Amino acid sequence: MGFYDYSKEKRKKIVQEMENNIKNEIEKSSLLETSSLLKYSSDEDIYIRKNAYLIVGRLYNSIVDLRHNILHILKLMYQLEDLKIKQTVIYAWAEIGKNDFDKIINNMENALKEGNPKLGNSIIGALKKLGEKNPSPTLKFAKKYINDPNPEIRRQIIHGIELRGRTQPEDILPLLEEVENEENKRVRDMIIHVIGQISYKKGCLEKVIFTLKHWKNKKLVDDALYEILDVHKRYKFSYHSYRTAEQYIRKEFNF
Repeated sequence: MGFYDYSKEKRKKIVQEMENNIKNEIEKSSLLETSSLLKYSSDEDIYIRKNAYLIVGRLYNSIVDLRHNILHILKLMYQLEDLKIKQTVIYAWAEIGKNDFDKIINNMENALKEGNPKLGNSIIGALKKLGEKNPSPTLKFAKKYINDPNPEIRRQIIHGIELRGRTQPEDILPLLEEVENEENKRVRDMIIHVIGQISYKKGCLEKVIFTLKHWKNKKLVDDALYEILDVHKRYKFSYHSYRTAEQYIRKEFNF
């Protein structure tokens, strides 16, 4: 049975048992003593893995005396070959980095530079969490790598700052402008995708359009405008209707 096949009460008991086991193992500060944590982190059920990294994050934030052990064990776990364990560790670092970014920045850098395509979505997801909850150091981190020679790193960074941009587009638009002349198709497509995603909430369309009017790459701007309109057509929950967004864009651009 999967995690969500159980009743709510049973799920609460499972999570509490997981937390007790993980806490007891972390106190021993040895990878050899973390069989439960390793089992949860490599479980086939994504929700078991999710609860594992959420528990690690809660323990780090609530029990100061466990922080050294947690960082040590996560570092050892990341060195294992199991892909699911590596993914769980990346998300655990994100939970820690929401409040203590300096403690995980080197680990995140190493994961990013490793260039493992199978970890890309985990890195993007972690950056989204970090950007939403702890934007200042996360955006500084993004600025460092948004022009990286590796296009996959650029793509991950651009996708990773999307969530912050959905509520505060002005925070990420300057970073996107730095790469408006991107030539790699996958990265360029991601820039356009993110511009669309940061345009549909209240107050965001106006900020995005105002900024795009000052960009120099008119071809990319035109492609981004089509994406914005497509998002407003597909997302019925957009603040502006498709018609309103279209009228506004046509008023601001010769489009």
